[in-house]
Amino acid sequence: MRFDVLTLFPELFAPFMASGVTRRAYESKQVEVVLWNPRDFAQGNYKRVDDRPFGGGPGMVMMAEPLTACLDAALAARGAPAPVVLFSPIGEALRHEAVERWSASEGAVLVCGRYEGIDQRFIDARVTHQISLGDFVLSGGEIAAMALLDAVARLQPGVLGDEASHVQDSFNPALDGLLDCPHYTRPEQWNGQGVPAPLLSGHHAQIERWRRDQRLAITAARRPELIEAARAAGKLNKADEAALKKKL
Repeated sequence: MRFDVLTLFPELFAPFMASGVTRRAYESKQVEVVLWNPRDFAQGNYKRVDDRPFGGGPGMVMMAEPLTACLDAALAARGAPAPVVLFSPIGEALRHEAVERWSASEGAVLVCGRYEGIDQRFIDARVTHQISLGDFVLSGGEIAAMALLDAVARLQPGVLGDEASHVQDSFNPALDGLLDCPHYTRPEQWNGQGVPAPLLSGHHAQIERWRRDQRLAITAARRPELIEAARAAGKLNKADEAALKKKL
């Protein structure tokens, strides 16, 4: 798959793509990332990409013309139409289901806004999807783009050291959309605290029941709507319901 990223700060992506386990996805081109700077498509000696907002107010607004020329070049290089994604507070919250869809796609063009925002006429004419990471504002869309790229890259075959690693992630359908359980490693005793006894039992069924109960308890306490979604989908059995009742 290929992601073309329109950004005024392409240098931010170099260390991101060269670090951590997901670098395998970028090095192998399983997830190809091509960076485009709208400033390279701006007119005039100053290569201006922003201007004051009509109606007054603080800050600057990214201009439609350089973004349009940059996007056209990216799409031409791809050789085929592609979704155009803008990271924006009004976008749909990014969730695991959407990440799975993007991870099975051919990629997209990711538009990273800056300043007070982007000329709405560009958004209306060219953007096909808007995504939000949550109810807060970043200085630009680059961090949001990296979040999507990282989430997609780690789902690609061979990227993680253990193929089953992402299956045990929070929100994964394999966990019925629940939050993950706590994890422990050596030493067995640390700071006066031990490891929960079921994890030391060697009894696989007992271990799995403990982990399931922990996932249910944590999800019920932190994200009760995920419990309701799992229940509505018929994912909770009698043992699950008994565990939830015990925690109430």
